[in-house]
Amino acid sequence: MRLTKYSHSCVRIEHDGGVLVIDPGAFAESAALDGVDAVLITHEHFDHLDVDTLADLLGKRPAVTVHAHPSVVSKLDGLRGVVTPVESGDSFTAAGIAVRAYGGLHAEIHPDVPRVPNLGFVINDSVYHPGDSFDVPDDVQIDTLFVPISAPWLKVSEAIDFVRAVAPRRAFALHDCLLSAAGYTVTDANMSQLSGCEYARLEPGTSVR
Repeated sequence: MRLTKYSHSCVRIEHDGGVLVIDPGAFAESAALDGVDAVLITHEHFDHLDVDTLADLLGKRPAVTVHAHPSVVSKLDGLRGVVTPVESGDSFTAAGIAVRAYGGLHAEIHPDVPRVPNLGFVINDSVYHPGDSFDVPDDVQIDTLFVPISAPWLKVSEAIDFVRAVAPRRAFALHDCLLSAAGYTVTDANMSQLSGCEYARLEPGTSVR
């Protein structure tokens, strides 16, 4: 399985000839969607869901499937025929790859900001993309975790504790477009020293296996 991290929260997964992309939002590079077979959307925020990009993609590749929470499906009026609703606890196949959905709600930004539904996705029982949450899958041993490191809804101690709770072999930074170069230095140092596993922040377009 080949994993490619694109900007912010976008991750591309290639396995057995299938191409699956998670959260190609407004910050993601268009190359992330080259040859894609299926798209997973964790939640409705613009940095995870770019409706115009999805519509353009489906115009070019009508066989692409999109999987998202019903709250997201309702925002994709022109695409409803190709979007499959997914709820927490569902297991399904996308791009020929096994997927399980976890979680329920976006992490709290502030009590005055309504929380929207958020799904985390476990891919092939080994890779976990949590979207904007720290929900921990409690029935599978995760090998590779993508961990949010910067957002209005988190602090570094929460990201560290999340990695410790999931206990993966390795963790890669996610949701990382909001930091400056100095912020990367501080956050990466803390994550590397305290998360309890191999940690790295991948530059956009970097692939690992």
